[in-house]
Amino acid sequence: MICNIRRQLTLFLDAKDAEQIEQIRQEFNPRQFDLIKAHVTLCREDEIENLEKVISNLLLLAQTQGKISIEFGKVARFDNGKGLFLPATNNNEEFDNLRRQVLDGLFDNPRKQEAHITLMHPRNSTCTDNIFKQVETIKLPTKLNFKKISLIEQTDGEQWRILQEFGLTDEI
Repeated sequence: MICNIRRQLTLFLDAKDAEQIEQIRQEFNPRQFDLIKAHVTLCREDEIENLEKVISNLLLLAQTQGKISIEFGKVARFDNGKGLFLPATNNNEEFDNLRRQVLDGLFDNPRKQEAHITLMHPRNSTCTDNIFKQVETIKLPTKLNFKKISLIEQTDGEQWRILQEFGLTDEI
């Protein structure tokens, strides 16, 4: 039997910062809520295939990189209105720099990745006009801090699990 295994690098939200976001996810997208906690994807599986080099970069970063902050805008729909997410604003140089450092030696110019938090994944939910209007009225965080990078894995579409975590130093 062939297993479909996916690995990604993820920035999970701190529990206290995620309360409102997780409530939205639990109510309107319970399947995704059960699969993975609220997060920002740092690197997708095709970018971290050379896991040995990625982990080497992460170990160095854990000693030299302080926490990063990401600023978020207003909720928006995507995928023909089916999905709902909290997009980062355009001012997220820290996120871009972190991606460059993680992927150092693998890609000269890593592709641009838009930081965001998915509230409703179109694979297993549908955002209606009424849901969108309701979520728009909820006060969500505009800036979040991330203190660790998690290497996560999903097998055959089941729940994601954390393989390893790399804390970012508080000293910087």
